[in-house]
Amino acid sequence: MEFIGLGVVLLVPLVYLVLALGAIQGQLLGVESAARHAARTMSGASDEGDAAARADATVQSAIEEYGMDRGSVQVAIRCAPEGAGCPSAGATVVVTVTAKVALPLVPSVFGLDRMGTVPVQASTAYKVSRTWTGG
Repeated sequence: MEFIGLGVVLLVPLVYLVLALGAIQGQLLGVESAARHAARTMSGASDEGDAAARADATVQSAIEEYGMDRGSVQVAIRCAPEGAGCPSAGATVVVTVTAKVALPLVPSVFGLDRMGTVPVQASTAYKVSRTWTGG
């Protein structure tokens, strides 16, 4: 009898841990994919407007594919060296995507759902070809 009681007491937190880590890993894969593909698509764009449109479409696609909350996803794009156009020949496109993962089974009572989140972030750098000529 004690074995069953102790088994349940140990099994419930273990199952919750597996569920929580699975949710976090899924969202982490989503932000990593969004950052990587956005940087790649931007490096092949014809101009800055096309690069921004491509990055936005890529991130939106990753949000849908991985089931991320659109409101919690933030994207930061910069190019190195500072002052270089994005994209431009020889520049490095750096895309950082951040999201918040809601832990499973956390109720929305007293704002617990806002506190029960884990931030995940991925950043990718992609070098634009030195021979880039605008597409």
